[in-house]
Amino acid sequence: MINQVVLVGRLTKDPELRYTADGAAVVNITLAVTRNFRNAEGGIDTDFVQCTLWRKVAENTANYCRKGSIIGVMGRIQTRNYEKKDGQRVFVTEVVAESVRFMGGKTHAWIEHS
Repeated sequence: MINQVVLVGRLTKDPELRYTADGAAVVNITLAVTRNFRNAEGGIDTDFVQCTLWRKVAENTANYCRKGSIIGVMGRIQTRNYEKKDGQRVFVTEVVAESVRFMGGKTHAWIEHS
């Protein structure tokens, strides 16, 4: 089976780096991705895609990107669910990034997990 995603979009806010209990760097971002076609009213819609970045990818994104930065994300779709304290089940679909490319500067280097 194939599970691969490639997106290019803008960060909706500054990335916030945090670390798990075992020391792994992680960043959760929302990427605003403009569709490449017009809707029925003639406008252009934007999708807001949740992405999770780990380790070196997370650290570099937090250090070099800010709200509005254009980045490319290569990764995979992941679904999960959990139960809230009130018993309600929550379903989450997100992209887990395997590499990120910073698109705003003179060089465009892919930063990958190591």
